[in-house]
Amino acid sequence: MNRELFDTVVVGAGPVGSYAAQQLASYGFKVAVLEEHERIGEPMQCTGIIGVECFDRFHLSTESVFREVCSARFLSPSRKMIHLQSEKTQAYIVNRTVFDCQLANTAIEKGARIFTSCKANNVVIRSDRVSIFTDDGETFDGRTAIITSGFYSKLPQKLGMGKFRDFMMGAQAEVTISDKTKLDEIEIYLDQDLAPGFFAWLVPTTTQRALVGLFSRNTPRKHLRIFLTQLCDEERIESSEVNVMHGGISLETRGKTYTKRVIVAGDAAGQVKPTTGGGVYYGLICAQFAADVIKRALTEDDFSERLMSNYQKLWRKEIGRELHNGYIARRIYEKLSNNIIDQLFEFSLKKGIDDIINESDNISFDWHSKAFFEIIKQAVPRLCKLKSTCI
Repeated sequence: MNRELFDTVVVGAGPVGSYAAQQLASYGFKVAVLEEHERIGEPMQCTGIIGVECFDRFHLSTESVFREVCSARFLSPSRKMIHLQSEKTQAYIVNRTVFDCQLANTAIEKGARIFTSCKANNVVIRSDRVSIFTDDGETFDGRTAIITSGFYSKLPQKLGMGKFRDFMMGAQAEVTISDKTKLDEIEIYLDQDLAPGFFAWLVPTTTQRALVGLFSRNTPRKHLRIFLTQLCDEERIESSEVNVMHGGISLETRGKTYTKRVIVAGDAAGQVKPTTGGGVYYGLICAQFAADVIKRALTEDDFSERLMSNYQKLWRKEIGRELHNGYIARRIYEKLSNNIIDQLFEFSLKKGIDDIINESDNISFDWHSKAFFEIIKQAVPRLCKLKSTCI
């Protein structure tokens, strides 16, 4: 073979792929990134709510930030409301196109080469390299490869890693906020008729624009159209006739996320919060682990499954329990009826659960198990006290 040989070929120029490429290029390796779309970050399919902890940990630029998030409203099927608010900024709403481009540009600055309009359709592991084949007939060879090509990617399947077993489909649209309403907080709608098994959202980006979306197991576009019509009838948005984007998330990770010479990361590996569908922070954590393990493989000239398995050990130790607990919470929620959800809201408001959350310094935007156990720890004594007072 006389084709150009890269140290690593990264498939997908989303945040996970670009960050992994950036790290490997900064180590001095020759890196190629293949992006199926003509423009990085387009089409925009993510709501773009990213925690402050993620920005701090990975030293991310805030140039893409639309606004800070300090509060949110959670609404039940009958529109009971729990209002959560913090004195500190918990997250940022970002322009995902700008955010993705910033990470890709940093990778380029470090020396990575990005090839756009380059959709990978097959991967073959050879004795001395990995070959990535594209729709336009090109082949990219690397001593290693990182697959970060998203939920719909077939490449992990072709590597024998199987299909996702449990997943949700999503739909989202950008809308114009009505002049008759003021929208300055994220709104989360917990309603099994509106978004079966998940939730719907209304997220302000600028003073006049917002993102409306939801996840469900079936017909998310149909459910979103109903939600858009409701918001329009309530004069909260200008029109329900908007372009709808689609996407999907796995609720479980792949059983195996590595093989000889190859690592799978991000949405392609199912490294997504089952509670919210957010994947940027956990994806970047896994991108760092992927880059570190690939660096070791290239340095030691060892591309065995044994060495690559360290990647899975690292990410499971960091986020595995969180993903598992989140999946359990998601399945429990999915079984709740709207009547039960309303009762839970009523109970929470009566017992001051919202105050417990608002007053706690230990609850994290990104680590939901901490929030759950913190609520249990603080709520049980308070409820017991209330019960003894009543007696």
